[in-house]
Amino acid sequence: METGPRPASWKILLAFGIIYFVWGSTFLAIRIGVREVPPFLLAGMRFFVSGVILYGWMRLNGAPSPTGRQWAGATLLGTLIFLVDYGCLFWAEQRVPSGIAAVVLATIPVFITLLEIIFLRTQRLTVRLGFALLLGLCGVAVLTGQSFSFGEVPINRAGALALIVASFTWSVATILTRRLPLPESKPTSAAAQMITGGIQLFVLAALSGEFVGFHWHAVSRNAWLALVYLIVFGSIAGFTAYVWLLHYESPTKVGTYAYVNPMVAVAVGYFFGGEAIGRRTLLGAVLILISVITIVTSPKRARQADKQAALSIAEAE
Repeated sequence: METGPRPASWKILLAFGIIYFVWGSTFLAIRIGVREVPPFLLAGMRFFVSGVILYGWMRLNGAPSPTGRQWAGATLLGTLIFLVDYGCLFWAEQRVPSGIAAVVLATIPVFITLLEIIFLRTQRLTVRLGFALLLGLCGVAVLTGQSFSFGEVPINRAGALALIVASFTWSVATILTRRLPLPESKPTSAAAQMITGGIQLFVLAALSGEFVGFHWHAVSRNAWLALVYLIVFGSIAGFTAYVWLLHYESPTKVGTYAYVNPMVAVAVGYFFGGEAIGRRTLLGAVLILISVITIVTSPKRARQADKQAALSIAEAE
């Protein structure tokens, strides 16, 4: 955190409001967009345009261009985060309500902790963490399992699997972020990842036939507005607010967006997207949120809070 003069309270609150409510609302915006625009094409447009704008802005303000090795690191993360993770998310939201998608993606800290315990040996399995991990996995089972419908329409299996893959892939990317050569400027790093990821999404869209039979003029104004919202507010304004907050607040405090966003997404989906909130959704959300809060606020994790890892989770919401 920065030791200089602290900004006015309203600026801090505004930045938190952006990462809480804007990022939480992006899930419904994605669902609106994929109703009319093929998912990989929509994701490619969002991140490529966001990346180019952010990269150009950083270069105009004197940020150095990434080296070849840094571009390679950014490309690998672009593959994991944008091609696989966001590709799965956009594809899944054709089949799964936006609120449930947000809640399942909130399990990212659960998968990160599992990787740290099993493979990296950087985290010790304690009773507290074991309880949190069990709750998180139970929450995923409630939301995605066919046996826990509680009267709700069963969730689409393919969409549920895609969301789990997305959460796991982002967790792997978070771990790798700490070890890859990346630009020192976090906005420049994020921009490079979005540009390379966006290009890969365009290639995937072409290979999967999304351009065939797609007519740009048939896309409604609401879908275009959803894309603009994702680019301007979800990616550019949201990430700028996040990076700015990290200069004045602890990563742990800023990281509270991880369990606020799903609640916002569920509420936005209910009030503005006509998505139902039943007992299954509520139970799964509560289990996952308790799990995430327990993991994020654990003493060991708080002391080892790493800005770089946090950024890899948040840089493209």
